[in-house]
Amino acid sequence: MSNPTYYDKRAQFWKKQYEMALPYEEYLLTDPEKAQSWRDFEPRAPELTPEQKKRVQGYNREINILALVGIWCGDCVRSVAIIRKISEAAGDKVNIRFIERETSPELIEELRVMGAMRVPRFVFLTEDYWEIDRAGDRVLPVYRAKAAREIGMNYDAGVMTPKAMEEETEAWLDVFERVLLMARLAPPLRRRHDD
Repeated sequence: MSNPTYYDKRAQFWKKQYEMALPYEEYLLTDPEKAQSWRDFEPRAPELTPEQKKRVQGYNREINILALVGIWCGDCVRSVAIIRKISEAAGDKVNIRFIERETSPELIEELRVMGAMRVPRFVFLTEDYWEIDRAGDRVLPVYRAKAAREIGMNYDAGVMTPKAMEEETEAWLDVFERVLLMARLAPPLRRRHDD
């Protein structure tokens, strides 16, 4: 018997990992002292413009985002603040949960990047926990700034400057828009939602 045209043999794995993860506020309660840096940074994340908000609204698809993070991680603090703003703009069908890196050895192995256990990593899933995409540990503008600092490549921004934060937000918006479009255009979801 052959497999159906559309399926994800890892759906149960992703569902299990997502169910182990915590909503934002519950996650921060796992280590309130270290979580303070997350709370302190939230107001620094750039506000989305009306045009940016429009790019992530109206897709009529449930998206579950599994965030592999470390409460101690500065990149997580910054990226999560941006991603939460984008998720909120996208509406209540976009759900995000957080799992500490050491919580799931299986997940760590699945999400290694260049052999390393890097965070943050984000896995975008459908309502059936089918994988749509993975992103992280950093987006391109952050790597450009890192290259400028560490190996002298020419790039005019740090990681925390307003310009750099706007570029990082734009890069994460591209990721979200792509994921939302993929889910919106997926034939099995179009059949299910009759659209």
